[in-house]
Amino acid sequence: MELSGKIALVTGGGTGIGKAIAEALAHNGARVAVASRNPSHLKFAATDGSFTAVEMDVRDKAQVQAGVANIRERWGAVDILINNAGISGLTSMSDVDDRRWRDIIETNLTGSYLVTKEVLKTMKNDAGGRIINVSSVLGKFGVPGYAAYCSAKHGIIGFTRAVALEVVRRGITVNAICPGWVETEMARQGIEQSSAFEGITAEQFRKRAVERVPIQRFLESGEVAGLVLYLVSAKAAGITGQAINICGGQTMV
Repeated sequence: MELSGKIALVTGGGTGIGKAIAEALAHNGARVAVASRNPSHLKFAATDGSFTAVEMDVRDKAQVQAGVANIRERWGAVDILINNAGISGLTSMSDVDDRRWRDIIETNLTGSYLVTKEVLKTMKNDAGGRIINVSSVLGKFGVPGYAAYCSAKHGIIGFTRAVALEVVRRGITVNAICPGWVETEMARQGIEQSSAFEGITAEQFRKRAVERVPIQRFLESGEVAGLVLYLVSAKAAGITGQAINICGGQTMV
């Protein structure tokens, strides 16, 4: 997928799926701004001229504006935006503390809104602009204990569809991807939290999770990055407003 001359921004691009996407974009010729609110996640971006590190908390409008402005001053307007920044965690309805709910919603959903809004101010018209929002299969069904995460990821799909129609005449496509279980640190943490919530061991939870995936394994981050590469390429110009599963058959909706 030839991306020479393209400028990409990947939020949450320092670890897991985001890092795999950032590396795949750079490998295919793009210059990639890697954004994270955790400076330690940005160290790899300083070792290669294809990358630039952007310390940015997507929940903070001023930081988003400053981060996007810095990219524009260094390289130019963003052509490819990957809204990947996200966190998960249990938010049981019996939890008396609402802070986790707010953090998950603001990071996953509001953050995508703020970054997209800022990038669209200068994204070129009729130049193959691409926005990919990372949702989840939990954007298509619910699981107990994860009301905030499910709400945010359902919201990302609605956001994707609305914005796709808003910018379609600018020649910009907007799509969501919905990964299932992927071998990442977030998945490991999810397994530990979910197994504790259900009163079983992490090993028992993982075994059951794998059994529910028709291909009988978790995906690798590189497989998700491969789908993103296709969606940001010229070959996917006819795809917009979609929420595409990459889950090993875990969901067919």
